[in-house]
Amino acid sequence: MFGANKVNRSIMLANATIMPKTGVCMSSIMDSVNQRTQLVGQNRLELLLFQLNSKQRFGINVFKVREVLQCPPLTSIPKLNALVRGVAHIRGQTISVIDLSMATGGMPIEKLDQAFIIIAEYNRSVQGFLVGSVERIINTNWDAILPPPKGAGKASYLTAVTEVEDELIEILDVEKILNEISPLNTDVSDEIKDNVDVKGNEEKIIFIADDSSVARNQVKKALSTLGLPIEMAENGLEALKRLKEIAEETGDVTDRVGILVSDIEMPEMDGYTLTAEIKATPGLSRLQVVLHTSLSGVFNQAMVQKVGADDFIAKFHPDELAGAVQKWLLTDLDN
Repeated sequence: MFGANKVNRSIMLANATIMPKTGVCMSSIMDSVNQRTQLVGQNRLELLLFQLNSKQRFGINVFKVREVLQCPPLTSIPKLNALVRGVAHIRGQTISVIDLSMATGGMPIEKLDQAFIIIAEYNRSVQGFLVGSVERIINTNWDAILPPPKGAGKASYLTAVTEVEDELIEILDVEKILNEISPLNTDVSDEIKDNVDVKGNEEKIIFIADDSSVARNQVKKALSTLGLPIEMAENGLEALKRLKEIAEETGDVTDRVGILVSDIEMPEMDGYTLTAEIKATPGLSRLQVVLHTSLSGVFNQAMVQKVGADDFIAKFHPDELAGAVQKWLLTDLDN
């Protein structure tokens, strides 16, 4: 139950309704990873819907949510980023609470005693996101999750949009928000730089697929250390189309592409479905795929195995990513 108990990392909530004033989640709870992985390869996801300071609804992937609770008393700490309203002490853990309205250029969320905190896990750390209210969980298809309108511009904090009940649901680029509050170090260590070895792959492309412009640039900077050409796509469908084009030109995509580093959460086609499509398509199936995502936990390990990905790395550690890509580049594709 949201607000009453921490969500066990080996189970998830389905068909949930969250009562706005109590935080109580009325739902059945799936009790195994196998049940959860039924959606893998079917391009489906679940979104927790919430609001900030207006009627506009936003969504966050349920897999990233640990729990939702009414906002507890917050402790102010000197020199915190202005977007951090304070810290909350929850189950023995001190969690920074970020006002998502302020973080996206809006007014602060008032009436904290009526607000909620979404406790979520991103990039190997736990954050609290202050929101005005929470609604329910919906089940949808990744192909119904679309890139934000082109006119949104570089200042946009959207990574995708979708439609529910004839209303536009906005999905925030949380990685961009977190990077503005506490920028990630994207520098690869001298040890990795001094031991770069991509023998036999000097002209191979490192292909990156990620819907967040911030994340794409972080990955690109880390992997540029390997000295190979880099090509990028903004979602799984765009990546798949481009990889198929290369395969048609060469006979096998691995003649030109050394490895694919893909996010999991992407509009139109998620990373799991992209991987499954690659592994099932002649001319693409030999391509090695590293899933690189802010999602973490036992769910992903099971899903990675199911779709046939070669590796899974939680965002974001530049040495670990560069080291893994180098390792897979040197792996004999025929063994």
